[in-house]
Amino acid sequence: MTFRNRALRAALSVCLFVTLAAAMGTAQASPAANQMPSVVVVPAEAQPGPNFSADAATRAYLAQIPASATARSNAYFEGGYWLVLWDFLVGAVVMLILLNTRLSAKMRDFAARITRFRFLRTMLYFAQFTIVTYVLGYPLDFYESYIREHQYGMATQNFGAWMGDEGKGILLNMVMGGLAVAILFWIVGRLPRTWWIWGSITAVALMVFGVAISPVFIQPIFNNPKILDNAKITDPILSLARAQGIPAHDVYEIDASKQTKRMSANVSGFGSTMRITLNDNLIKRASPEEIQAVMGHEMGHYVLNHIPNF
Repeated sequence: MTFRNRALRAALSVCLFVTLAAAMGTAQASPAANQMPSVVVVPAEAQPGPNFSADAATRAYLAQIPASATARSNAYFEGGYWLVLWDFLVGAVVMLILLNTRLSAKMRDFAARITRFRFLRTMLYFAQFTIVTYVLGYPLDFYESYIREHQYGMATQNFGAWMGDEGKGILLNMVMGGLAVAILFWIVGRLPRTWWIWGSITAVALMVFGVAISPVFIQPIFNNPKILDNAKITDPILSLARAQGIPAHDVYEIDASKQTKRMSANVSGFGSTMRITLNDNLIKRASPEEIQAVMGHEMGHYVLNHIPNF
């Protein structure tokens, strides 16, 4: 194992401990401002050396978490796996309702009456589709994204603010999703024999475009990104980025605390839009070492090409 891969695995191990502890609220707040210790106490199993084991290091960190917090964390994530199944089943039922009630056909006919241009017709149909499927799936979405998040102490939004973000998501999906679907249907109509080739190429291009514009144009719709001006935090992160070949010159901060208590970070964008972003919960509640551990995890996704491979 190379030093680079060993360092990434070590960072992933530390990140797992940090995320579980923060998510379940096990970190003890100081009287001043809920700041984590400035230095991480590293267990013997996690010390660097020729016999380093990521599995042993992970177990050592997990052993520091109280059993009650671990049980609560497991319940949250395991319940989330069941919700993946329920999302699929509800989605399938919604599609059957649209087909068997001929509601989908009625939406198609309505779009045809509004405009004779097929491209606009497809976009209008998709706008109706987005609204109808959201309404039909709303009960599960409300439980999953609002009620359950509050039950586990993760959410900070009231109902009005949450619905505001939901509305932004719907409008964004109607516009960008509508354009993407209209382009793909245009290709099907123009190239009936080879549409699957050009459609696949176009779908990949659209995904790359979406990834590229996300940090610059989409993220600001929901949060306010700004350049983080704290050399104690940014210098080690940018140094790690340069070592891993990540072309970042700044570190950004977003005000995620207005929506959630989660501590998170990401490497997003593509080419000139690529950004390293920390959410304000991570900055306020974690030590510099813990922030670096989280960023080691996120940079691992970038270095190992998880986004394009997905």
